[in-house]
Amino acid sequence: MKRPAPIPDLSAPSRRKRALSEEERALWESVAKHVKPLRKKAAAVKAHAVAPDPLPHQVAAKPIPVKTATPVKAAPEPRPAIPPLAPIGRRERAKLSRGRQEIDARLDLHGMTQTRAHRVLFAFLQRAHHDGLTFVLVITGKGKAGSPDAERGVLRRQVPEWLSLPEFRSLVVGFEEAHIGHGGEGALYVRVRRAR
Repeated sequence: MKRPAPIPDLSAPSRRKRALSEEERALWESVAKHVKPLRKKAAAVKAHAVAPDPLPHQVAAKPIPVKTATPVKAAPEPRPAIPPLAPIGRRERAKLSRGRQEIDARLDLHGMTQTRAHRVLFAFLQRAHHDGLTFVLVITGKGKAGSPDAERGVLRRQVPEWLSLPEFRSLVVGFEEAHIGHGGEGALYVRVRRAR
């Protein structure tokens, strides 16, 4: 039986180096002159082959750069400024407390959760704004005077904070604690902003 011929190891480097011809050396030098490293780290990496210099008859005229108009972005429309809250004037407050100025509508938030009270208050003020009402009375209650653990007057504290929020300020000019005849510290006079 014949022995199979040994398979040559192609992964091993060749011991003999081939010398470059004069033509190959000239080509390599012209390529090496035009190679620029992309980054400092890339200088150590071997350069890839680049096409040789074009012959004079192959040189094309440099294209003239054309300036294109960059599109101008339209400035975003400014948001309408949220109007600040203003206190109810002394004269108007006195008229309300004496019954000379009519309260156009009342809202009683007793017994509601904060979530429901917030939603109901917002809808009420939207309706009052839409209907062109001027003064409304919002009754929050004073809170339960029972156990010392329970928070007292949650809505009484929360409603003024809500009325100061941007979503409410577009509907409300201002608010103040009501006269004792209308609920005192458990109610608020709210002046509704006029619809434009």
